[in-house]
Amino acid sequence: MDDFQVFVKPVGAVCNLACQYCYYLEKQQLYHRDAGFCITADLLEEYIIQHIRASSGPDLFFSWHGGEPTLAGLPFFERVVALQKKHLPENWHVVNGLQTNGTLLNNEWCRFLKDEHFVVGISLDGPEKLHSAFRFGKDAASCFDEVIRGYGLLRQYDIPSEILCVVNSLNAPYPLEIYRFFKSLKAEFITFLPLVEKKTSTGNLVSERSVSARDFGEFLCIIFDEWKTLDIGIIKIQIFEEALRTAFGLEHTLCIFKRTCGGVPVLEHNGDFYSCDHFVNEGHLMGNIHETPLKQLLESPAQKAFGQAKLTTLPDYCLQCNVREMCNGACPKDRFTDTPDGEPGLNYLCEGYKLFFNYCKPFVEQVAKVWRESSRNDE
Repeated sequence: MDDFQVFVKPVGAVCNLACQYCYYLEKQQLYHRDAGFCITADLLEEYIIQHIRASSGPDLFFSWHGGEPTLAGLPFFERVVALQKKHLPENWHVVNGLQTNGTLLNNEWCRFLKDEHFVVGISLDGPEKLHSAFRFGKDAASCFDEVIRGYGLLRQYDIPSEILCVVNSLNAPYPLEIYRFFKSLKAEFITFLPLVEKKTSTGNLVSERSVSARDFGEFLCIIFDEWKTLDIGIIKIQIFEEALRTAFGLEHTLCIFKRTCGGVPVLEHNGDFYSCDHFVNEGHLMGNIHETPLKQLLESPAQKAFGQAKLTTLPDYCLQCNVREMCNGACPKDRFTDTPDGEPGLNYLCEGYKLFFNYCKPFVEQVAKVWRESSRNDE
């Protein structure tokens, strides 16, 4: 597949929940509510045409995010699939990814998702007491039962699905409880996303909800031990898979660990193109696909500079790090602390990443050794 993945926002930042840590809900303020928050039929078709033209094929990946993208309605996504089939060159193939809170899924949705080969990510932060700490409806009521029902339907229809768990200050002390809960749900793919909310006011550097760097590192180490012993080859955990890619000399697939970034931009509901999901602001508005083709925006000097800055602003402390190839300074949005010698630009989660990557490194090196020996024997 091409080395870009556009996060498309069918309904912008609109959502049926009011999760406390959601960083995207406030993006509604960038737009006039009177204009509506849904991609028009004309814009949808234009985007799909431009996405295909920007791709080298034959495999394409479309990503539908929010807000809550299912609020666009099932007919919207039926139109998506119809337009993809209409414009797709012969012998090309499409995979659609949908990121959802799961609360609106039902049998009709799941029959469609199964028939059209969607891959679905669902947000779940652990058992109810942990999930409901920060994730709830606009009436402050728990949405846990609806999420579990939605995930159960995905499993029932055998739809490829991934659990996305936000690791925060409240659930970080319970790594095995969370991991074993996900195993009880028969999860096959899990991503752990650290919550880092930078505070602009004086006082604490991050919000009380944010996970500490060390706690995140320890959280990963504890789960890694159980995964390595019981579940390797059965459950895929994104950060573990990324670490193991280095054993085979493979490039990272996750943007935060790549040497440069900029390959995961955002397309808002009105066609606006932003550099990244975490940089949807006026300073990172690159243009609009009504006026500038998607391919041109992806390859624009401004977007290239955004991605290259991840590498060129890496502190010397990171350049000399023994696990740099596993981390590469991680996500630029979290690079707001100083190195031990006072150089700016260190990732807030550095201590945690170093802890985990050094912890798993002996295992990764052993895998690499076995792989090299196997490769020599096959020659």
